Amino acid sequence: MQQDPEATPAPDPSAGDGPLGDSSIVPSNYLFPFVLVTSLFALWGFANNYTDPLVRAFKEVFLISNQQSSLVQFAFYGGYATMAIPAALVIRKLSFKAGIIIGLALMALGAFITIPASVYVSFNLILVSLYILTFGLAFLETSANPYILSMGPKETATQRLNLAQAFNPVGTLAGGLIASLLILPSMDVARFRTDEMKSRSDEFAEMLPADADKAIGDALVEFRETDPDGHRAMQEHDMQVVRVPYVALAFAAIGVLVLFAVSKLPNTGHTDEPIHVAETLTNLASLRYIGGVLAQAVYVGSQIMCWTFTVHYGMTLLRMEASTAQNWNVAATLVFLVSRFLWTYVLRFVSPGMLLGCLSMAAIGLCLGTVFIEGIVGMICLVGISACMGVMFPTIYGIALDGLSVDDAKLGSAGLIFAIVGGALLPVAAGAVTDYESITIAGMALEGVRVAYLLPVACFSFVALYGFAMAKTASGPEPA
Repeated sequence: MQQDPEATPAPDPSAGDGPLGDSSIVPSNYLFPFVLVTSLFALWGFANNYTDPLVRAFKEVFLISNQQSSLVQFAFYGGYATMAIPAALVIRKLSFKAGIIIGLALMALGAFITIPASVYVSFNLILVSLYILTFGLAFLETSANPYILSMGPKETATQRLNLAQAFNPVGTLAGGLIASLLILPSMDVARFRTDEMKSRSDEFAEMLPADADKAIGDALVEFRETDPDGHRAMQEHDMQVVRVPYVALAFAAIGVLVLFAVSKLPNTGHTDEPIHVAETLTNLASLRYIGGVLAQAVYVGSQIMCWTFTVHYGMTLLRMEASTAQNWNVAATLVFLVSRFLWTYVLRFVSPGMLLGCLSMAAIGLCLGTVFIEGIVGMICLVGISACMGVMFPTIYGIALDGLSVDDAKLGSAGLIFAIVGGALLPVAAGAVTDYESITIAGMALEGVRVAYLLPVACFSFVALYGFAMAKTASGPEPA
């Protein structure tokens, strides 16, 4: 095995003491690289959650349908699908550190493209920007997740990844707060909506919330037709507001890139041996791994769909302004963050598969509440889903890669990152359902945004089956 000349030898996983230096979770000799790599989880968490509320905002800025605005998520998570496998091949040939540096560079490039996108008020350039930005995120996640798994004993790999992933919602929360407190309220389209609601308050009071929301959309279309210059000025202002956090993210990525470039990190698992594709595919051809990829795809699709359409749910059904509806998304993120630490602790006493299955069943119940219970209780059910999702991603990840060698895990990680494509597909399907004004189910006329939450019911059902199946299945052989 040849060491990277810029990296220090891998420390002994059995060494260490102290709170994080406990050998059962993170050995002390791995503490610095663990903290440094964990910072990346917050960075991509910000990028993920800041984008979610913009789906609804872009719908009104560009006057497009819910399905068309959901192409934001298609581009964002499609970038993961495009780059996951190439990233894994590059990382296997080079190192985890090299993959992280490449990822940060691509992330910064994609974020900077929001500048011309805002100047030309181009929705297509926004999609290109997000697509390239997530090339970088694919490199980061394909590198960071297995790198964290390798930083200590195999027996606590899932707990270690859950601990690192617990800091992902810190960035997620920051992205959500910036969107709700600074970005959405500053957009001219939000002021237009507020003025329209005030001037037509008596008229809207007699309408169903969904009908009032549609009337405001019609007023925006009329504004574009009667005052095209004024509408263009509104678009230009709003796009300039939207781009600011992306540009800040680009500079943050460059700063972290420099920090990684000058730091000496352990080179766990690097090898110059050629890739044995047939052997690797044979090792990955198991119910544990293939089922994990599928479970990850439907889980990620459900998570992104739930968070993306929270703003739609609040604005369409509860007459909320965009920033107020986004505050419920922030609440969901807080619930997600707290639950991740809670369930990480519970994993000390419950098998990962059993916890995954039980949380999925609870998520199904809350999704049904979101669909069939009206008013604020339905919104509370929607936020409650996040309590169930807190550890699903890292738990599925750890279960699927359990028993693989470090090299197989690098390529296996690519499949699990590719599975993030679920976040590209399910929101588009949900957007198509949301565009329906009313859908009748069991004699009940339900708004499209309500019915859309039946999609994650099917997805969580599959995740539950996978979790319970893995709870009864022994793990694979010890990694090499």
